[in-house]
Parts: sequence; C-alpha cells; structure tokens
Amino acid sequence: MKEAMFQEKIGEGKIKCGLCNQFCILKEGETGRCGVRINKNGKLYSLVYGKLVAENVDPIEKKPFYHFLPGSISFSIATCGCNFFCKFCQNYEIAHPPKEGKIYMIVERKPEEVVEIAISNGCSSISYTYTEPTVFFEFAYDTAKIAKEKGLKNNFVTNGYMSKEALKEISPYLDAANVDLKGDEKFYREMCGSHQKPVIENIELMKKLGIWVEVTTLLIPEFNDSEKQIKEIAEIIKNIDISIPWHISRFYPAFKMIDHYPTPIEKIKRAREIGFEVGLKYVYTGNIPGDEGENTYCPSCKKVLIRRYGYTILENNIKEKKCVFCGEPIDGIF
Repeated sequence: MKEAMFQEKIGEGKIKCGLCNQFCILKEGETGRCGVRINKNGKLYSLVYGKLVAENVDPIEKKPFYHFLPGSISFSIATCGCNFFCKFCQNYEIAHPPKEGKIYMIVERKPEEVVEIAISNGCSSISYTYTEPTVFFEFAYDTAKIAKEKGLKNNFVTNGYMSKEALKEISPYLDAANVDLKGDEKFYREMCGSHQKPVIENIELMKKLGIWVEVTTLLIPEFNDSEKQIKEIAEIIKNIDISIPWHISRFYPAFKMIDHYPTPIEKIKRAREIGFEVGLKYVYTGNIPGDEGENTYCPSCKKVLIRRYGYTILENNIKEKKCVFCGEPIDGIF
C-alpha cells in the first residue's frame, strides 16, 4: 500500500480524507466512498498505487479532446475505483472494487514504466481515464511528473470532483482535463450521489491554473435533456469561458439504466444548436459517427477546420493555431 496524500487525523483514530469533495471521515479499517483508500493503523493508504485495471493506446479524440493535440495518440491508464455512483456508468465493470473489498488489476506498473510505454508507442500524452483519475491520485501524480520531464503532456478525463488542494498540487504537471458536467443539482444528487457546485468551481479553477479544459455532457432522455437544462449547462460554461469546447454525447443503455432508451439523435443535434445560440464557440456531438457535429468549424468564417469521422481526422485546416482561411485564432493546444 502507498501512504495517501491529503489526510488529516481528527482524533479517536479517525482520518479525514481531503482528496475529493466527498471528504470522507474514516474509522480504523474503513475505506472511503471510492473503495480504494483505507484507514490502516491511523494512517490513510491508497490500495491501488500502480495496480492498473486498464491500459491502452488511444486516439486523443476518444477521450474526447478535440482542441488538445488533435490527431495524436495517448497512452491511457486506469485503476479501479470511483468517488461517484452514477446509475448510468458506462465503465461500471471497472469503476468500483468488489464488495468484499478486494482490489483487482490486470497489471502492476511503476510510474517510470508507464512513461516508457507511452514513449515507445509514439504517444504525445498520458491520459488518466476510464475510471476516475482522482482516486488513484498518488500514482497519477508520480507518473505525471516523470512524463513532464520526458516531454509528454498529461490529461485527466474526470468528473471534476477533486478537492481544490489536490487540483492545485497536480496543476504544474496537468496540461488538460475533460470534465463531465453532468446536469443540474438534482441530477447530481439523485443520479451520481454528489453535488454540482464543486464541479463548476473546479472548472473555473482549472482555467485559472492554466489547464486546458473541455467539457462533456452525456444527455440522458427524461433526466437532463430538457431545453431548459441544456441551456443552463451551456450558460454555466459560457460564464466561465466561451472558448471551452462542449461535447454533448448520446446516451446508450448501461449499468442500472440498461432498460432505458438511447438519446434521440435529434435531441443531441438540438442541444448543439442551443450551445451555439448561448454563445459558445465550439460545440460538438458525441457517439454519432459521421455527424457534422464531430467537425471543428471556424468561429469567424464558419469553414471546416478539422473534419472527423469517429476518432479519425480526415482534414486539418489549422496552422499555427489559426484558421488557414481567415486567420482567426483557434483556441486549444495544437
């Protein structure tokens, strides 16, 4: 086990975990809501340091990132564990440890190994993804530092629920984050076992810390897909920064919502329109291969800058971070 960061002894053998906004208080032998941090003999430990449950070389567009090193590949890693309990989780098989408290993994890695594998596969970045990277923070932190030294970039695909202290700690090594902004407060409370406000505050903080941010919303019919709810999310993003790319993804039945129906494609397309109507510069559709909403358009001349099909780039008309047609600066890391 690896001794955990962000822990505070609060008496009677109890420890307060300061890693995320759940702020669990743990008695001896208890694990946090994430299932992978334990109070053992008065100290907090990570149970998943280096214990990967998934690793893969992915197109960066799969995360999804459309304005962060487009066309590159990224080495993706995850351990089991998550601090949310989303009823619609699409990675539920690996998101939470078994109830008997065992930690499962496919391979054990050292941070140096992860970086070496990324470099040997020609990756430009390391993605901490699939599950919630916050819960394997110590391993992500150690890996990200080495990756940065070797010239790689680092990104989180995250629910954005880490504590401000944790975010500030990793910010010198974190280049980008795709943050789920899942819905309104009622949605967060009833569907995820969490709250909306910390996520919004962390998106704001990421921008202030110089981390490139993209936002994803999985649109679930009857739960967060009303025009009012969609507009509210778009307004939240706009009030932070109109240049934040917003990915609106189609829901497919999963986990405890296996009997629910997929999001109508028309609903996704309308949500994209609302995003533009509110004033966002870059709005995308997700999980609809071949849709025009996969493409990046110039906010000024409206011509296609990056044409995509799924995770493949077919055309790129961005040069030196500008539109080749009209010279409009395009936001992102290219």
